[in-house]
This record gives sequence, C-alpha cells and structure tokens, in this order.
Amino acid sequence: MEISTKFKELLRSIKNRKLLLFIFDAFTFFGVYCVMVLATLISGKNIYSDIFVKYLPNFLIFISFVLTARLAGRVYSTLWRYANSSSFLKMVLVDSIGGALSIIVTLVIPGVYIGNWESVSVVALFNVASLSFRFFYQWCYRQLNKLEGEHDNNKTRVAIVGAGQVGALLAEELTCTTNSVYRPVCFIDTAKDKVGSLICGLRVFDECEETFELIKKLGVKEFIIALPAIDDETAKKIYKYYSRPGYRVKLYDAPISERFDDEETKKRVIMDFKVEDLLFRSSKNIIDNTTREYYKDKIVLVTGGGGSIGSEICRQIAKLRPKQIVIFDIYENNAYDIQQALIRKYGNKLNLSVEIGSVRDANRLEAVFSHYRPDVVFHAAAHKHVPLMEHSNSEAIKNNVFGTYNTANAAEKYGVKKFVLISTDKAVNPTNIMGASKRMCEMVIQCRRDSATSFAAVRFGNVLGSNGSVIPLFREQIKQGGPITITDSRIIRYFMTIPEASKLVMQAGAMAKKGDLFVLDMGKPVKIIDLAENMIKLSGFTPYEDIDIVEIGLRPGEKLYEELLIKPDKLKKTDNNMIFVERDTPLSRE
Repeated sequence: MEISTKFKELLRSIKNRKLLLFIFDAFTFFGVYCVMVLATLISGKNIYSDIFVKYLPNFLIFISFVLTARLAGRVYSTLWRYANSSSFLKMVLVDSIGGALSIIVTLVIPGVYIGNWESVSVVALFNVASLSFRFFYQWCYRQLNKLEGEHDNNKTRVAIVGAGQVGALLAEELTCTTNSVYRPVCFIDTAKDKVGSLICGLRVFDECEETFELIKKLGVKEFIIALPAIDDETAKKIYKYYSRPGYRVKLYDAPISERFDDEETKKRVIMDFKVEDLLFRSSKNIIDNTTREYYKDKIVLVTGGGGSIGSEICRQIAKLRPKQIVIFDIYENNAYDIQQALIRKYGNKLNLSVEIGSVRDANRLEAVFSHYRPDVVFHAAAHKHVPLMEHSNSEAIKNNVFGTYNTANAAEKYGVKKFVLISTDKAVNPTNIMGASKRMCEMVIQCRRDSATSFAAVRFGNVLGSNGSVIPLFREQIKQGGPITITDSRIIRYFMTIPEASKLVMQAGAMAKKGDLFVLDMGKPVKIIDLAENMIKLSGFTPYEDIDIVEIGLRPGEKLYEELLIKPDKLKKTDNNMIFVERDTPLSRE
C-alpha cells in the first residue's frame, strides 16, 4: 500500500511526461536497431565489420519519420494510464504511416536501402516494443489503484448491474480513477453466457437471490445500473428488484433533462435515481424540424418567464435561433436567474430582454407590446396553488382571469401572430377557485376565433419539480426525518417533466389554429403514496420504518382524481401522438 502510493506520487511528480516518453521511444528504437544488427550478424547474411555504421543512415531515416509521425498524430498527448483500445490502434496506424514513408525515402536514396523485410521488421519490432511498454505501464498503474482501493475503507463497494459494454466502461473508469469514491467488486447480469466469467478482473454473478446473500459478504452497499437504453417496464422492474433495505440504487446515464436532447451527446455520469426516473416515461424527441423553423427569427414573449414552465420555454426557444426573447415577470429574482442562465450559455448570440411587470397592469402590458411587437406569446403567468387560491380567491381571479384578458387584448392590438395559454387539468370540471379561474382563461382564449391572432390553450397535469409541487415538499419532509404527509392514500395525479411539458407546449403552439384547446398525453397516472414511498427509498430509508407516511385528509377543493378532458368524445389526434385537440363549441365574445 505504502509502496504503491509512493510510486504513484513519483509518477505524478514528473513534470514533462511527453518529453520523457519521446526520449524513451528514441532509446527503444535504438535498442531495436541494435537487436536487428546483431540478428543480421548471427544469421551470417552480412559479415561486414562496419555493419553498425552501414545501417546507420537507414536507422536515422526510420526514427525520424516514425517519431515525426507520432508527434503529428498527437500520440504523445495521450494519457497512457487511461488509454483505451482506440489510442493503441491509433499508434499502430501512425507508426505504419511513418514506416511506409521511411521505406519510400530509402528506395530513392542511393546506398541507404537495405531491403523491404528488414525495414518492415524494424518498424514492426519498434511498434511492438512501444506498445508492450505502454500496456505494462497501464497494467501496473491499474494494479496499484486496485491495491490501494482494497485497503481504502472509505470507498463504497458497489455491484455493477449489466456486464456489457457500458458496465465494462464504468468498471474501467472506477478502477483507473484514483480519487473515485467507489470500488467495484462484481458484476450482475441475466445473460447465462456471461455468468461466472471475468470482466475487468471482476466476477459476473447471476441475478438471483443467492447473489444477494453473496454480495452481503462482499460488503456491497450500492448497485449501479449500467445498461444501454431500456424501456419503461424493464426500468421499473430493475429499480423495484434492487431497491432493497440497506442498499442504494444508482444509475450510470445522462441526466434525464439532457438524455433526450438531440442536439448534442451527453456524457454518462453516476447519479441517484430521481423522481423523474420513477415515472419511467418514454420521453421522445418532441421538437421536429417544422417547429424549429416556426420559431426561427421570431420575437417571442413569455409572460411568467421566470417561473418553472416559463423559464424552461425560454431555454427551449433559445435553442431554435429566435430573433429575440422577451421575459416578462412580476418577480424580479426569478427573471434575473433565467436571464443570467441564458447569458452564460449564449452570451451575445442571443437577443434577450427582461421586463418586470404584472399582467394585471394593462398599461404596463401596452408599453411592452408596443415596444417589442412580439410574433408569438406564451402566457404562463398565473397563480396556481390550490389551497392558497381557495383562501385568496379574488387574487386568483385578478391575476389569472383578468391577467389573461389583458394580455390577450394587448396581443390582438399589436398584431401577435400566435398566443398560447398554459392551462391545467384542474380546469376540467373544476372543484376549486384556481381550476375555475383557469377554465375561464380557456374560455377567454377560445372565444376569439374571429381574431387575426391565433389563440390556443394547452392543458396538462402536474409538472415534476416545479415550484410549489409535491416533490420539493416531500424532499424537505424526508430531510427533516419525516413524516411525509399526504392528503389521501387513494389520490392519483398525472405527472410530466418540465422539459417535456415545455417542448410539447412549443410543439402545440407551432401547430395551433384559432381557438384550439390542446391536451397533452400525460401517460399513466401516478399514485401519490407510491411516489412518497419511492422518494423515501431513493433517500436510502425504509418507508414506515425510518420515515412514516401520514394521511391528513383532502384539502378544500382538492380532487382524488384529476381529469384532462371535458368532452372525451370530442378528442382529435394531431400529427404528434402526444398532443390531442379537444374540439369544443366555444362561447361568443359577448
């Protein structure tokens, strides 16, 4: 243990490893050359006493071309203790190119060429010697890391679920990284042909109850799921199988908010399962080319642009190269946060403006609309908390109903092409003031079919992680040691992630016609009690033992089951299989 640490400290203390490796390769080539000369003498093919000098020009040409090729191919930029197969293959190809060029040169220089086989042999032997040294160095470094990890009791012992390419890459990464907090001790896989074999020096066990007994003895504390793309049902089964008392389950993947971003490849990381993952929804690439083209070069205004949905709409719109984004919000802290986030990401490439004001203030809206003349408006500004709006009901009417009315009037007056209202499932057969106010907002929008502006509304359920949602409440209650409070064990809700909801809103906005009321496919409803139990497990606790769950009764205006449609028989499909249109007979303006 002490020897390995000192050796690694010595390696790290070397200032210029590239120069040292270059010099080492030069000496390796010289050694290979000496072996070739000796072999030629012993074979009796050439008995000149000056053979060393005779072959010297050829040697100098070889070493010049091969080492130059390595420099040009940036072989010395590779950190060899972490090198993979592609790095080694690259060195073979670079050496082959350098060797071939050196042979061509020796053919045209009189008195230098010594024969094809001798030339190829020198280059091949040099390549083998270099590769062998690098393999040996990498092996030594990994063995030292392994030895160090075995004696480090601070490292968490983990079992990797999935003995495929993803799992093997993870095991390599954890083994090679000195400061890793994990120590992989085995693989678990269902493939019978892998069970019992060794991958990266780790044994592969079968997925069975006997394995759980064995890994207890190995001191495993966590499971890391390292599988390629898996469907919802498989993910649900895997999580349920491995989330047992005393163990934590983690995921080796891209964060869910980035996992389906088709603009760039995201790096896999080890992370906790999140609430979003508990839904096990199949997110899709929602934004199509037609939608991208629609928002390109347009001025987009987002009311409530600092809120959960509004800010995410701003993030998604920013990717589509708009002419300008205008954030309108009464709460300057939220507006400032999204402004700074977009500036950090896009800098001067994004034309961004922030205006502070309330949708209740018709004069303020008039000033903003007359100045910016937006092409598209997303109206996300609203009071949304059901219990608070039951208590302060007149404020819900002022902000939601009259705020929507004022914003819609300004949009019509200043020639907005499209106006999209963010609505909610609570607007369907409402039993509370907030839901009733949002249903009135929908009516305000639907009655304007005669307008030059295309008005539409998009209705969806609860958004995971949004401000004031049940998730932050549960998380805080778990942090305080419980109990988690739920209103009723029978209560169910539809859930969607913030990026998913925002992208669907944008897609619906691009396809909207006058008076359309869009309904988003929210997937299967989730029982709130199941969500609470899973969040407790995610935190490493056992439900009802470590943290209790207590029913406190339904709040005023709260439903057991939310609905998404007023008239299901009026539902019509769109080109996007996650977006539907409810064809309802609208009220007149009067």
